[in-house]
Amino acid sequence: MTPRRAAAGNGQASRPWIDGLITSGLPRDHFPAEGADPDTVCDVLTEELLLDGNSKQNLATFCQTWESPQVHRLMDLAIDKNLIDKDEYPQTTEIEQRCIALLADLWHAPGQPTGCSTVGSSEAAMLGGMAAKWRWRARQKAAGKPTDQPNMVCGSVQICWKKFARYWDIEMREVEMKPGRLCLEPEDVLAQVDDNTIFVVPTLGVTYHGLYEDVAGIAAALDGLQQKTGLDVPIHVDAASGGFVAPFTDPDHAAWDFRLPRVKSINASGHKFGLAPLGVGWVLWREPADLPDDLVFHVSYLGGDMPTFQINFSRPAGQVIAQYFDFVRLGRAGYTTIHEESHAVARWCAGEIGGLDGFEIVHDGDPKRGIPTVVWTLDEGAAKPYTLYDLADRLRMRGWQVPAYPFTGELAGNAFQRILVKRDFNREMADLLLRDIRQAVAYLEARPAGQGGAAAQGGYSHL
Repeated sequence: MTPRRAAAGNGQASRPWIDGLITSGLPRDHFPAEGADPDTVCDVLTEELLLDGNSKQNLATFCQTWESPQVHRLMDLAIDKNLIDKDEYPQTTEIEQRCIALLADLWHAPGQPTGCSTVGSSEAAMLGGMAAKWRWRARQKAAGKPTDQPNMVCGSVQICWKKFARYWDIEMREVEMKPGRLCLEPEDVLAQVDDNTIFVVPTLGVTYHGLYEDVAGIAAALDGLQQKTGLDVPIHVDAASGGFVAPFTDPDHAAWDFRLPRVKSINASGHKFGLAPLGVGWVLWREPADLPDDLVFHVSYLGGDMPTFQINFSRPAGQVIAQYFDFVRLGRAGYTTIHEESHAVARWCAGEIGGLDGFEIVHDGDPKRGIPTVVWTLDEGAAKPYTLYDLADRLRMRGWQVPAYPFTGELAGNAFQRILVKRDFNREMADLLLRDIRQAVAYLEARPAGQGGAAAQGGYSHL
């Protein structure tokens, strides 16, 4: 690297600590006494960040790894805008409200659009959960019943729900997986719910395998339960991924959104299949009455009254503006085209991977079954000299992040592997990955028995 040497404003030569920054490195354990040339610092950090690898090859993440030049320009315009300051930035506030209204239309909300943006789907899920707990608590108090033992019922969920249950003191009744039973089923729900259930959480695109859970079937089962017992248990749909996929690639899918009266709230991630840059999620309620007033704070801040019910406060506005840009730029037709192409690439990969000896496909990217992802495992009858953890480790040598991980319940001892197919993962990239998978498998097949494999617990859990 050739360091840039910025001259001082009075024409003096660059200071000697610029060269020192190159030869001795950046401060790691002490706050620097002096500043440094900004171009030089930027150059050094740019090269250091190369060690992160190529995000385009990160097939583990659900998050977007590419944004258009227009999105970059809009993000630059909004870098100094605080989204929470609605009085100071009224047009940004207007854009956020437009997004909520468009999502209310997409998810068939029956009345006034009610919701907010968040920093991601995890915050959105927690807001939906808080509202459910508050509603349940008010109902219990009105009936003279105790409020100290709330519970929630769900299938195998992402970590944010475990955090919610712990942070808000909720008993989580998680129905874990069994062979041939990967999703939450209506009969599982009926076996778990009681007077203390604040809500049931089916997932539209389960993180582990990408499949859609049967929201309509669960709602029908709860309808029947209410007719028999009077117990009215609401549903919150975790549509972190599927909420921005199913409306476009399977519009005739059985109702999962606000078309079902029992669905009171939905969360989704804008920076996943919503195609927005990292840092935006959404939560919507069926109608204003489903968001308890006790959760709304009226803050007098920088000149105006601003009702807020997000957990986070100050945050940048660019992601929300970029989300609106995506909605307008792409429309239903654009989202449909992009996600259908992702499904097509996923199904191509599934066909090729499923053709490898001993590989069993769990989800092939079928748009009627789940999001555009491919999940596989090794056939129990296949005596292989390697594990999927070994394969993941071998692929990482080629730059690919293709995680191997266990499922839950009775499948916790089995390894599975997954690729997320997003809009910047095209057929050409897929063919390169498939070539590397075949080469890695051939290498591992030929490796002498007894050579150590990758540790099952190694690496970051992408669940």
